[in-house]
Amino acid sequence: MPEENEAKNWEKYDETIQRFIQVIAKNMNLYGITPSVGRLYGVLYFADQPMTLDDMREALVMSKTSMSTGVRALSEMRMVESTFKKGIRKDLYESEEDWYKSFTSLFGNRWRQQTETNIEEAEETIAALSEQWGETEDEELKVKIEDDVERLHYAKDYYEWLMRFINVMESGEIFKYIPKNK
Repeated sequence: MPEENEAKNWEKYDETIQRFIQVIAKNMNLYGITPSVGRLYGVLYFADQPMTLDDMREALVMSKTSMSTGVRALSEMRMVESTFKKGIRKDLYESEEDWYKSFTSLFGNRWRQQTETNIEEAEETIAALSEQWGETEDEELKVKIEDDVERLHYAKDYYEWLMRFINVMESGEIFKYIPKNK
């Protein structure tokens, strides 16, 4: 009977951890990470030791290709890192334990790319509208272009501010203003 109770306790423990892994996967979707990759991160996070792709595939019942793609994506976001263990020839992976570091890296990578694109698009649109302003004699159109160029300068100023914010996140300077919880 005691063995049966302990087996139930382990089962209950596993269900509890699996529910939290589902929460992680759901939340990571906010950052553009698929639920399956979010579950992969959760499994690695709760693993007591580094895992091989085969270990992950077994834990998640996914293909090795999916595991490899997921690990690569998590590695690029610095949420998972490759590690070495003497005597094991297969690649081993473990999660980044510092969620603050993971978030700032993920946030920075995702937002930097989009913000740089937005700045470029604003500049190109300003240039195109300015050229069009010089080519038209329609006073109403000129006024509309001037208003829109002003809006675009405002947008560009915002995106440049956002880049500074991203730099504060990526550099870790954000923690001077909003310290990590201990």
